[in-house]
Amino acid sequence: MNILLLDRNHPLIPEQLRAKGYRIREDYISSYEDLLTRVFDVEGIIIRSRIPIDEKFIRHAPQLKFIARVGAGLENIDTDIAKEKGIFVFNSPEGNRDTLAEHVVGMLLVLMNRLFISSQEVKNGLWLREENRGEELLGKTIGIIGYGHMGKAVAKRLSGFGCEVVFHDILPNLADSHAREVSMEELQQTADILSLHVPLNAGTFYMVNENFIEGMKKAFYFINTARGKNVNTHDLVKALQSGKIKGAALDVLEYEKSSFENLEGKKNEDLSFLLRSEKVLLTPHIAGWSVQSKEKLARYIVDKIISRFS
Repeated sequence: MNILLLDRNHPLIPEQLRAKGYRIREDYISSYEDLLTRVFDVEGIIIRSRIPIDEKFIRHAPQLKFIARVGAGLENIDTDIAKEKGIFVFNSPEGNRDTLAEHVVGMLLVLMNRLFISSQEVKNGLWLREENRGEELLGKTIGIIGYGHMGKAVAKRLSGFGCEVVFHDILPNLADSHAREVSMEELQQTADILSLHVPLNAGTFYMVNENFIEGMKKAFYFINTARGKNVNTHDLVKALQSGKIKGAALDVLEYEKSSFENLEGKKNEDLSFLLRSEKVLLTPHIAGWSVQSKEKLARYIVDKIISRFS
């Protein structure tokens, strides 16, 4: 089987697949248009986020049998066309769920206890105690939207802080010992903290918007480690300014490039607010990005390919 690697990942991917007899081609620099002329004989593609595998790309690869994404989200793959063509689509959310869950907990503790702000103040010669009173997680209700691999891993960790964890998902019967399944209405009525763990699709684009935020009964903390475009940034900023959102921890922004490598375009007023606000903690799409997850993501992908095509 001819397999094309389009993004740099852990070296165990080409090493282990070659050891199993797969023919591996690596191309980490060619453009989308150039690749269209070189994929006519490709039977498998392994990607991260550099190249969209859309309908046009798939139709230029008539031998394609699988597309594997080293990561969780599949929005850069036209899964409908892949299904129509009988092409298997793999991802590896099992590989970075633990790293992401730890990142969520870390961001939440930093945000609610003003750890970064107070550290910077002390380094700048300020010793402000009353101004930096934090909030306890104990007794808070955590609302999780999306209870797949990521949501479950987050619930498992936060349940140990003495929180009540509730979740809402489009699929039924996902409750476990760490979280209770509720309607969206109940989640909005009870949550003190909201953590988002949904894919990006037509149904989740801008799902956190002005109407959603107004539907939350309490002022709340918000965490997003899903996708930037799940959130209407302008509405988020308005809620931060009004106090309806007490603080936001954002690992993703709607202004990211589709490859997630950096921000695109010039700053606007909403982004400028996020960058300067003490209510906002930002990280550069690294919630699932640890030394350990890099290897685990790759290992899950290799295992799935070998299991299906050996």
